Amino acid sequence: MKNKKLWITTGFSLFILIFIFVATQLIQHKNNSQQNNSLSYQQPKLKKTYDVIVVGGEPEGVAAAVAAARNGSKTLLIEKRDGLGGLFTYGMLNFLDIGKDMNNEPVNAGIFKEWHNLVGNQSAFDIEDAKAAFMKLVKNEPNLTLALETDLVSVIKDGNKLTGLKIKDYENKEKEIHAQRFIDSTKDADLAVMAGAPYFTGGEDIGFKNRKMSVTLMIHLKDVDWEGIKRASKDGVFGGGTVYNNTAWGYSDLHTAYKPSNAQTRLRGLNIAKQKDGSVYINALQIFGVDGLNEESKKKALDIGKNETKHIVKFLNEHFPGFEQAKIASYPSELYIRETRHIKAEYQLPMSDLWENRDHWDSIALGGYPVDIQATSTADYGYVLAVPTQYAIPFRSLVPLEIDGLLIASKAAGYDSLAAGSARVVPTGMSVAQAAGVASAMSIEHQINFREMSKDKSLITTLQKKLKKQGAHLFHFDLDYPYQNEWYYPAIKKLLSLGVIKGGYENKLPVDEPMINDDFVRIISAIERVFPDKGVENVNEVTSLLTDKEKTLTRDQAAQLILKAIGIDCLENEAWQKAKELGIVDETLNQRLPENREILTSEGYQLFYLLFKQGKNY
Repeated sequence: MKNKKLWITTGFSLFILIFIFVATQLIQHKNNSQQNNSLSYQQPKLKKTYDVIVVGGEPEGVAAAVAAARNGSKTLLIEKRDGLGGLFTYGMLNFLDIGKDMNNEPVNAGIFKEWHNLVGNQSAFDIEDAKAAFMKLVKNEPNLTLALETDLVSVIKDGNKLTGLKIKDYENKEKEIHAQRFIDSTKDADLAVMAGAPYFTGGEDIGFKNRKMSVTLMIHLKDVDWEGIKRASKDGVFGGGTVYNNTAWGYSDLHTAYKPSNAQTRLRGLNIAKQKDGSVYINALQIFGVDGLNEESKKKALDIGKNETKHIVKFLNEHFPGFEQAKIASYPSELYIRETRHIKAEYQLPMSDLWENRDHWDSIALGGYPVDIQATSTADYGYVLAVPTQYAIPFRSLVPLEIDGLLIASKAAGYDSLAAGSARVVPTGMSVAQAAGVASAMSIEHQINFREMSKDKSLITTLQKKLKKQGAHLFHFDLDYPYQNEWYYPAIKKLLSLGVIKGGYENKLPVDEPMINDDFVRIISAIERVFPDKGVENVNEVTSLLTDKEKTLTRDQAAQLILKAIGIDCLENEAWQKAKELGIVDETLNQRLPENREILTSEGYQLFYLLFKQGKNY
C-alpha cells in the first residue's frame, strides 16, 4: 500500500514538472515568435510623395514618425543603418537619463513612455528588447513606411522651402521623393545642414568653437558575478557604489586608481546595466579629442577605445571583485558622441531658462535632467552646472532659421550649448520629437508653415491639447528659482551663461563667502572669450599670480587684477577708482565696498558682470 501511494505521489510530481516545462517552452516560443515578428522587416516600395518625411532612425526619429502617422499623415521614416534605435542599439547606451518634474514624477511620457513600458520600465533596458520595441512602434502604424539602409544624398528646395530629397536606397539606386513637411532627427542635424540651416558647433556660442566633449565607447562584458559586485559595493571597493536588480553605479575612485594605457583616454566611475543573458554594459570609458563630425577621427577613436577596453578588463579582473572572470562579449559599432552641431532656431533655449525653471507660452515638452557638462580633456572632470526643477522647451526651438518646411527633433535642436547638457537626453528628445510629429500633421491640415505656426497662439494651444490627449506630460507652471530677486542675480545669470560658475546638484553658489583665487581665476578666464581681440597673454599673467587657490581677495586686488587682464596697468591703491571711471564699478557696488576689504563672492560676480556688460567700452 505504501509503495502504491509512493508511486502515485511520484507520478503526480513528475506530471507537474513536465507540465511546467512544456508551458515554459510554449511561453518562450511565443515570446521569441513575437520578438522575431517585431524585428522582421521587408524593404518597401517607395512612393514619390508623402505628407511627412522623417530622416533619422534614432529614438527621436521613431517618436516623430509614429506621432505624425498617428495624426493622419502619410509618413516615411528614412534610416541609413539596417535597424532602428541609433545610440541605444548601435552605440549600446542602455542606461536611461530620466529627469523628474516638480512633483518628482518622470518629466517625459507619451511615446517615450510607451517604448519604456515595452522594455521593462526600469532605468536600464535590454538592447534586444529595445530593437524589438522600436520596430513594434513603427510596424503598428498603417500610415508609416520605414526605409532602412537608405542614404540621404541631397535636398530639393523651392527658394528657402525644403520640398524633396534625393536618396540612395538599399540597392544603391538613387531616387527622388517629395513631402509637404520634413523632420530632422539625425544626431548631427545632417538634413538641416544640407538644406542650409545656420548652426554652430561645440561651445562656439560661448567662445569654445573647438570644444570637444569626451566621447564614450560602451564596454560589453560577459561572465560577470553580479553578487560579487554587490559585495564589493557594500565593502566600499573603489569608493563603493549602489546596486539594484539590473543596475549599479558609483566607484568614483577608479578615476585615479586606473592608469590608462592611452593618454587620450580615462576611466571614470562605472554605470553598469545588466542584460537578461547576464552580460553587462558599462558606461565609463572616456576618449578625448574626437571630432564627432569626422569619420576618420571617429574610426580612430573606436580603435583606441577597443584597445583600452582590453586593459580595463584586465585591471577589473585583478582588482574588482565580481569581475574576476569577466571577458569582452562584444564591441559597439558606434561611439556615444554627446555633442556636435547646434541648429540656430527661432528661439535658442538659453541656460538661464533652465536655472530659472522657466515656462513658455508655446511649450511642447518639459525637461528636468541635470545640466551635465562632460569633461573635454584629462585635465578636467566635467561638472554639473545646475539641476532644474523643470523647464519648458518651446516650439520655436524646433524651427530652424532660414529654412521652411523643416523641424529639428534631436539633440541638435535650438538649444544653446550649455542648455543642451540637459535637453540632449533621449527621453526629453523623444518628447520633443512627438511634438514635431503632431505639429507636422497640424501644419498640413491648417495649411500653415512652421514659422507662422510658431507665432499662432491659437494653433499652439491646439497642439498642446493634442499632445496631452496623446499622453504627453505637459502643463504650465510658475516656479521660483535660486537667488531670485537678489541684487546680484543679473551677475549670476550672465556668468552661468558663460559656464564659469556652477551650482552643482544643490544649485548652491558661495555668494556669502569671501571670494577665493580659484573662483576668480575660473571667471577671469572668460575675458579672452568675451574680448577675443585682447588675446590670452594678460589673462595668463594674472592667473599665474593666483596660485594659492584658497587665498581670498580684497576689493583693490580684485579691481587691479581685472584691469590688468584687459590690458590696463595701475597701482593697487588706484585700481578701484580707475574701475569706477570705466564703469566696472557701479553705485551699488561702491556703496557696498566704501573701503578696501575682502570681497564677497557675490561682489566679485558683480565686478565681472559689469565688465562684461561694458563690452569694449572701457
